[in-house]
Amino acid sequence: MLAALGNPARAPFSRLYATAEALKALNADSAVRGLIAEAGLKPIVVESGEIARELPPGAAHQGLALAAAPLEPLALDEIAEPAEGLLVMLDQVTDPQNVGAVFRSAAAFGARAVILQDRHAPAFSGALAKAAAGALEQVPAVRVVNLARALETLNDAGWRTVGLAGQAEAELAEALGEPAPTVLVLGSEGEGLRRLVGEHCDVLARIPMPGGFESLNVSAAAAIALYQASQSLQARARAAREDD
Repeated sequence: MLAALGNPARAPFSRLYATAEALKALNADSAVRGLIAEAGLKPIVVESGEIARELPPGAAHQGLALAAAPLEPLALDEIAEPAEGLLVMLDQVTDPQNVGAVFRSAAAFGARAVILQDRHAPAFSGALAKAAAGALEQVPAVRVVNLARALETLNDAGWRTVGLAGQAEAELAEALGEPAPTVLVLGSEGEGLRRLVGEHCDVLARIPMPGGFESLNVSAAAAIALYQASQSLQARARAAREDD
């Protein structure tokens, strides 16, 4: 909730529900009181059950609920150029907790956006928002109709596209190679990347697992891939500073 209050894209805010206990905790923090005042909100004290009835199934309120404007997705063109940094693309990953966890990792490692297929992505509420832990307010979502065409657009704009696939010959570190603006493409846990999406990636790569386990949860794979790609980009940035 606090992340949403600090996000101008969420304005205007219409209502803030709070239990008496939660309101007491809010009032104890001057920074939080400032955010509430700036938003022009006067908390409405209610019972916990009343808050639950206002929320979608699966939402955890912890005594607080904020009615705010929905987050609008970005258009692909808004993040395609300039080609710099990291992007994540999810190919029909539909589990809300996994998608939320991917957003959290994307925020942690500085990804510019998460790209999802419009018809095969969960709503940004409930379990997804809880798993994201505020990352939805930091990392924009991009919804597209066709992932393969989106990859073509990104390739044309100068992005390197790396699809993660357990059967790939190349290891992730090898596929990342020289630092470059990178799109990490991950598929669903059951099916993995669809054929056409994989064919539109510059390279397919696997995360080496010397322990012998066959696969990782998609959100865990995303976290590892984002870390490795971000380290590569940071190394290039350090080298550029040293050259200067």
